[in-house]
Amino acid sequence: MNTTLLSIAKSWHTADSTVNATAELISWVRQRNCEVEVNVRKARLEDDKFWFYDGQEGCIRNQSRSFFTITGFRQTGPDGSIQTQPIIVQPEIGYLGIVCQEIDGIMHFLMQAKIEPGNVNKIQISPTLQATKSNFTLAHGGATPPYLDYFLNAGKYEIVVDQLQSEQASRFYKKRNRNILIRVDEDIPVLPTHRWMTLGQLKALMRMDNLVNMDTRTILSCIPYAQLHLPLPQMQELSNGFRDAALFRSVFADSGHDAIPGIYQYLNHWKMFSETHSQFVPLHQLEDWEMRDGEFVCKRPYPFKVAFYDITIAGREVTHWTQPLFEAIGPATFGLICCEIDGVLKFLVKAMPEIGSFDGLELGPTIQREAAAFSEDDAITSFFMKRLEGDKNVMFDHLLSEEGGRFYHEQNRNVLLKVSPEELPPLPSGYFLLDYRTLNRLVQTNNTLNIQLRNLLSLLEA
Repeated sequence: MNTTLLSIAKSWHTADSTVNATAELISWVRQRNCEVEVNVRKARLEDDKFWFYDGQEGCIRNQSRSFFTITGFRQTGPDGSIQTQPIIVQPEIGYLGIVCQEIDGIMHFLMQAKIEPGNVNKIQISPTLQATKSNFTLAHGGATPPYLDYFLNAGKYEIVVDQLQSEQASRFYKKRNRNILIRVDEDIPVLPTHRWMTLGQLKALMRMDNLVNMDTRTILSCIPYAQLHLPLPQMQELSNGFRDAALFRSVFADSGHDAIPGIYQYLNHWKMFSETHSQFVPLHQLEDWEMRDGEFVCKRPYPFKVAFYDITIAGREVTHWTQPLFEAIGPATFGLICCEIDGVLKFLVKAMPEIGSFDGLELGPTIQREAAAFSEDDAITSFFMKRLEGDKNVMFDHLLSEEGGRFYHEQNRNVLLKVSPEELPPLPSGYFLLDYRTLNRLVQTNNTLNIQLRNLLSLLEA
């Protein structure tokens, strides 16, 4: 593992490749976009022969009882406040898998140009394999996804990452996917839909709006750099490739201080004593929600609505189908404050309860602000937004897409913002300033870092 992690770390600062130059990768995506036929149009649930509203069960489902359902959900907080909304129930665990291989002495990742029905720009750079359990067990009657056997037989190869990680808990009920990264040294056939690229290339491509998809970002965030142990000469050699010395120390240097027990004490105390109560309810019992013009919408401002689509995409396992998609009313802002303290880059994270969270709450980014906010901004969020408006020390600011298989045109603003620690307001309870190494150790435990935080961490460049 040490050899593989070192090669991946070097790939992080390898900004181009002799296998596929970055300019060629961009041209490849553009060409695939021109070649593929896509037709996604609004439909109405009452006209659909496959999806329907089941009044007895109170949910939107399909005739085969497969894939997922959308049902009502009610959560009562400790203060008696009530939040109601539709929620996606999809208990199956899918594969989000990447194959990596050392080529010409540099670790490369086999990435896919993939279309999801809700993608804002058709093709996005996706994992080698991105498939629900229904997909790869052929519940849809389609073809077997390519490269599936590598992951079904992952034990034959070197497993770098194999984690069950959460999805968007504001839309899904306890949804998790299997994030898996394997090293395969045998010859691998490369389909026209796939290309090899370095980690540095992927990081650079993340600066193009909506190009690298969410599933790629979450897998990359799980790479266990904290397990890399090098003698001092090798560590110094590796550091030469990193322009950001504070980030390098944050990832690879052991601070000698273990913050993890205190973090778990906070999280576990919340889980043990929180008086939050949740239950499924029929959709027709959600007082604030109604069917309007063929869509299921909230009567007051809410981050999303449920719409219905007729979809045709050439080249997929199934080329024509209908389905509901959650449609955002606008972009959210996900932001992470970065501070350099004693030469080490640290990140301000927040314990974040969410309505569909697998275990109640996870560590999230500094801010996670939906297009329609549920409450007033706290001091940290207000500070962040004010600094962002001033456009000062913004390290990253791009629109990146969320899950295109269940969400329609959902693109959110992802921001990395650097501030000096002296400028920060006093931190309320539930906020933590942590180095990357600590967060990297925490992500090796399922359901500890939420997907918004994982995605933001994946954006960091050497």
